[in-house]
Amino acid sequence: MEFLLALISLLSVFFAAVFLFAVVVMFFREKNQEKKWTKRLLLYFGISVATFFLAIIFTGDSTEVDSVDQASVDNESAEVQQQEEDTEAAREAEEQAQAERAAAEQQEAEEKKQQEEELKKQEAEEAEKLAEQEAEEQRKQEEAAKKKAEEEKEEARLVAEQEATEKAEAEKIATEKAAQEKAEAEKNSIDTAGTTDQIPVQLVKTIDGDTIKVIYDGQEINIRYLLIDTPETSHPQLGKQPFGEEAKARNLALVNSGQLTIEFDVGQRLDRYDRLLAYVYVDGKSVQEILLSEGLARVAYVYPPNTRHLTPYEEAQAQAKAKGIGIWSIENYVSADGFEGTVPSGGSSGSSSSGSTASPPASSEEKEIFQNCTELKKVYPDGVPQGHKAYLPKMDRDKDGWACES
Repeated sequence: MEFLLALISLLSVFFAAVFLFAVVVMFFREKNQEKKWTKRLLLYFGISVATFFLAIIFTGDSTEVDSVDQASVDNESAEVQQQEEDTEAAREAEEQAQAERAAAEQQEAEEKKQQEEELKKQEAEEAEKLAEQEAEEQRKQEEAAKKKAEEEKEEARLVAEQEATEKAEAEKIATEKAAQEKAEAEKNSIDTAGTTDQIPVQLVKTIDGDTIKVIYDGQEINIRYLLIDTPETSHPQLGKQPFGEEAKARNLALVNSGQLTIEFDVGQRLDRYDRLLAYVYVDGKSVQEILLSEGLARVAYVYPPNTRHLTPYEEAQAQAKAKGIGIWSIENYVSADGFEGTVPSGGSSGSSSSGSTASPPASSEEKEIFQNCTELKKVYPDGVPQGHKAYLPKMDRDKDGWACES
């Protein structure tokens, strides 16, 4: 298009130059050639005008085309620019979005970190609070335990004081009762002194050949047979002595065979172990005399003035000895001090052979003192009888003549 426009413009200039040349030539023409040059001039003029208009037309079209092309170029440029701007805007929007996302992620990370820190702080506070609560609870428990221990200690002290008070009162009552009973016994002793009244009693048990437990005046008490001694059934050193079991068995049979009564003599009613000293009868028959006559006892512990029946007892013993029965069947078994030379057990103290009168002999052995039965049984497992160096009345709770027996 541009080439064609240039060609037309060139032709227009060419024919214009030709027209101008024709005009010049026309002034210098010959008369005979005027008509010829006039035609040529008109032709050249027409061609020049035609080319000129063509040039104008093509120039206008070219201008329009150029305008259109320029507009198209401008539009394309604008579109490209718009695209570039849109691309730039999109890039900036993407960058901004990325920046916003990064900021959001950073903010989220910070918030998460802050939440974790707050959670850790909260957990630490809760742990500290829990530790404080546990410490407080432990302190309260310790205070409660301490308070309980103090209360228990105070309660134990009060109980101990109460027990001590009760024990003191009980001992006081027991002492007063013992004093009263002793006074009554002394009174009864005086009332029955010089008499041969026989008092009914109720048998509780047979302890050995010369000791029983009865109910007398509403109280359980041991009775030691006056003026006799029988072999032991569980001697602490020698064990069972010959005829000890036989004497006990015979005594048991006698006291359970009829009405049991006792008789006091004119002297003391109780020995130093608080046992009643009495003559024992079954249906009016003397148990002491029967045991002596059967060779199961010897006459011993003769302490005036309790000697009312000494003569018949010595006679019964003499008969058994003459017959050689019971304890008299063993040579040198019976001695003035007991059996086989052992220390006599029972009665007040001391001993006597038939028809002899003696005072209580002084012990040739030092006393063995034990704090309680547990300590005593470590040395004497079966306990000890009256007259033994370790015997103490307070350890003979049932007053049967044996301390700390099993």
